[in-house]
Amino acid sequence: MHRYLAYVLAILLFPLCVWLATIWPAWYWGVGITAAMIAIGTWDLVQKRSTLRRNYPVLAHFRYGLESIGPEIRQYFVQSDLEDVPFSRQQRALIYQRSKNEMDVVPFGTLRSTYAVDYEWINHSLAPTEVADHDFRVLIGPNCAKPYSASVFNISAMSFGSLSANAIRALNEGARRGGFYHDTGEGSISPYHREMGGDLVWEIGSGYFGCRDEHGAFSEERFVANANTDQVRMIEIKLSQGAKPGHGGVLPAAKVSAEISVTRGVPMGVDCVSPSKHSAFNTPVELLQFVARLRELSGGKPVGFKLAIGHPWEWFGIAKAMQETGLLPDFIVVDGAEGGTGAAPAEFIDHVGVPMHEALLLVHNTLVGLDLRDRIRVGAAGKVSSAFEIARTIALGADWCNAGRGFMFALGCIQSLSCHSDRCPTGIATQNPNRWRHLDAADKATRVHNYHENTLRALRDLLCAAGLQHPAELGPEHIVRRVSPVEIRSLASLYRYLSPGELLRRVPDHAVFHDFWSDARSDSFEPPARIRALRNSKSR
Repeated sequence: MHRYLAYVLAILLFPLCVWLATIWPAWYWGVGITAAMIAIGTWDLVQKRSTLRRNYPVLAHFRYGLESIGPEIRQYFVQSDLEDVPFSRQQRALIYQRSKNEMDVVPFGTLRSTYAVDYEWINHSLAPTEVADHDFRVLIGPNCAKPYSASVFNISAMSFGSLSANAIRALNEGARRGGFYHDTGEGSISPYHREMGGDLVWEIGSGYFGCRDEHGAFSEERFVANANTDQVRMIEIKLSQGAKPGHGGVLPAAKVSAEISVTRGVPMGVDCVSPSKHSAFNTPVELLQFVARLRELSGGKPVGFKLAIGHPWEWFGIAKAMQETGLLPDFIVVDGAEGGTGAAPAEFIDHVGVPMHEALLLVHNTLVGLDLRDRIRVGAAGKVSSAFEIARTIALGADWCNAGRGFMFALGCIQSLSCHSDRCPTGIATQNPNRWRHLDAADKATRVHNYHENTLRALRDLLCAAGLQHPAELGPEHIVRRVSPVEIRSLASLYRYLSPGELLRRVPDHAVFHDFWSDARSDSFEPPARIRALRNSKSR
């Protein structure tokens, strides 16, 4: 009978509280509380949807309440400072400190175990350098009519719709002050992107938002209207996103506001669909032809694509198409499976796509092997938030890094894990004006700028300690990883790096190239015949 204890006590105490209230009016609070508990308990016993509530009337709601604040309890009281799920308290604290221009030094000693497997460091030099400027740049599209000199650290793709109006304002103003770019995300260019005037990379996804006709197909006329504005510095075709590659999306009709309708070029009152694949091209060669066409239509701005690596033969097909046609993207952004998103199916966010390190290495190696690496710039995104993570990513093979959640922390994100609920407590990932209007765009823009500046200053200090002048000098030999309690290896010895032009001479002794390079096709994303045979073997 203990299961009914709270319900029975409420029934027993109710008449007592009524009697006491006739003597002392303050007891009417007791009347209200016990009456509410009786009503809740009675409904729990009558309803049939929840067995737990029928077995534990009233008490079950205490369990639900504790469960609802479980993430906050774990985040603030249970998790260690180094438990990165998705970002550790130490990572978040560093971003908060740098965004607020607060002291970011650490006392006493490292919290990390330097003898734990996967511990990493950058080797320093006995002849450190002195570098005055921390504004490190990468020239993208040097042969284009309008090349772009990009910072080595930029804001990754996050759409208006996923983020609030004031969040977009703050990010773009911070980017303008710091001279780095702000990727629009596939939701197109909103009025809030334009308002502050910061550099934009316009991301075009499968929905062609901002450049689509009434049927959802790509529209050259509407593309030209947006692409030729001075604020748009580069065009990025989104093939796939690290957090949910191969998965489309639907913005329900109820959430398609007037602003989103105008920004995306979709009608109100109708579900806004992002298909899982593009309709403007179907093969690797057609993708590169689309890249070349967008470069022409934009007046010679750098054009590239973003992808999360999945089937190796598909990426190899694109690479072979580059080799055969001579049509090259100006840049490629590699998005790792550890990347963030506002909402994704659990299986996708946990188990789909290649993590950024391996994906970046595959792209870098392929371009080096085809002797194309010096003609195509490579960016990378996937849980990059500190100067060391930028250095390690560039050492692996990237030219620059993008970050989404790092800049969200600079805006004030507390990792409440409620991005998908429209109830973001900090007004960042919500379209509820009662929440996002309290986000001070001017103040948060300062924090975005500070975070970028202080992170690049820290990167400069790392480079100086390593005896280098520019991030471009970083190589895999500079980063060392512990692979066992008694063994360490540099990334140069841990991974197989191809030599320039190696793929033009032979298939390298590298598992993924050995298995898939020869069978990849520039005219199709279809799997090789032997892969199809393996799939069909179960039906025989």
